[in-house]
Amino acid sequence: MNKVSIRFYEELNDFLPKCRYKQWLEYAFTWKDTVRNAVESFGVPHTEVDLILVNGESVAFEKELNDGDTISVYPVFESIDISETTKLRPQGLRDPAFILDVHLGKLTAYLRMLGFDCLYRNNLEDDEIIHLASDEQRIILTRDKGILRDKRVTHGYFLRSDNPKEQVQEILRRFDLKHKIRPFIRCMHCNGILEKVAKEDIVDCLEDNTKKFYNEFYRCESCKNIYWKGAHYREMVKWVEALERS
Repeated sequence: MNKVSIRFYEELNDFLPKCRYKQWLEYAFTWKDTVRNAVESFGVPHTEVDLILVNGESVAFEKELNDGDTISVYPVFESIDISETTKLRPQGLRDPAFILDVHLGKLTAYLRMLGFDCLYRNNLEDDEIIHLASDEQRIILTRDKGILRDKRVTHGYFLRSDNPKEQVQEILRRFDLKHKIRPFIRCMHCNGILEKVAKEDIVDCLEDNTKKFYNEFYRCESCKNIYWKGAHYREMVKWVEALERS
């Protein structure tokens, strides 16, 4: 029986039982085995990992293990550029587009409100999500660890919170996105881009009170949904400003 020692750093400990937090753990194997299998055996999806050191050397997921190896596993670094060091990622995640799992409809609306490109349908199967993520270079956002363990997934994030507004904060931190917030440029319903539209061009689509009290309108270029700065707009602006300050 061969054995290696493995340690997970920072938020990767979220995937471990508390009794295993921030300590060296043992992984045993009998025949040829890889770093990926060792990491994921502890329930840590490979998409959460940005750097792996085996005996102090940066390696890829498919690196074969040897008896006595020490493995240090690190999460994504946002404040340090490790692109010349890590052997794991073919490309960075600095200008992201997302695809969201079927239970994340409210999070989708919030992210679109902030201007982020988000693909979402509430009837997508896991296999469809994986294919679309690959074809369109999108990051998978999910509360399902299983989908992130699929070897075809290159970029993804497991949301720790089940509260949509807290999830937004997680994503802004995880992908360093505060400076990329561009609120109210996307349709919250379909992800299309909003364009300013003259009131006279859409007046027949408006209810009487809306016609009376509002003059500035925007229309989604895709689904033609109409937006204006109504009663909830001020609260939305306050929330966005609080996110930018936090």
